[in-house]
Amino acid sequence: MEATPGEYIYFPHQNRSKLYFAKDGFIKIGYIDEQGNEVIKEIIRKGEVFGQLTLEKNNDEDEFAQAYKGHVSLCAFTMEDFVRLLQRKPEMATTFSFHLGKKLKKVENRLLNILNKDVKSRLVQLLLQLAIDNKSITGNRAVIEKFLTHEDIAKLIGSSRQTVTTTLNQLEKDNLISISKKEISINDLVLFKKAGENM
Repeated sequence: MEATPGEYIYFPHQNRSKLYFAKDGFIKIGYIDEQGNEVIKEIIRKGEVFGQLTLEKNNDEDEFAQAYKGHVSLCAFTMEDFVRLLQRKPEMATTFSFHLGKKLKKVENRLLNILNKDVKSRLVQLLLQLAIDNKSITGNRAVIEKFLTHEDIAKLIGSSRQTVTTTLNQLEKDNLISISKKEISINDLVLFKKAGENM
């Protein structure tokens, strides 16, 4: 399955009984709140799984999935096909369970950050998680591809675009990060982590 940026992979209540594997590109998972605003739950990247993760048939979800950036390539399985695949290859069940555990942990951490931390701390935690996900940490430095807009970062951390822009500019002014058109560099991971700790 292929999708171009902006194209919807599924709309709310349409992802029943299907599981998707991202082969390439970025996919935005979100929902529309009661005020009609788009809320981004996560950005899916190459190698990640999304869709009907519970393996429960006809689980009614209100989320949508939209091709976000780059050439999006996916593999889609019905629940029946995926369960049969797991039965034939039990080692895949262990890998799938491990992946779900990591995904749930990320969601839990993000929720705790939104509830307990200020915008600066939430932004620092998001950038650190992106660096870990991208396996871009070298020594005490990290480089993160700039694939998210400030608006999308704001939606991910529960803030406003203007506040995200101001906070990024302050982090750069403090020489904790360097920002170019294509990437954000974390100049010193130790100091950057400290900057994200609530005082």
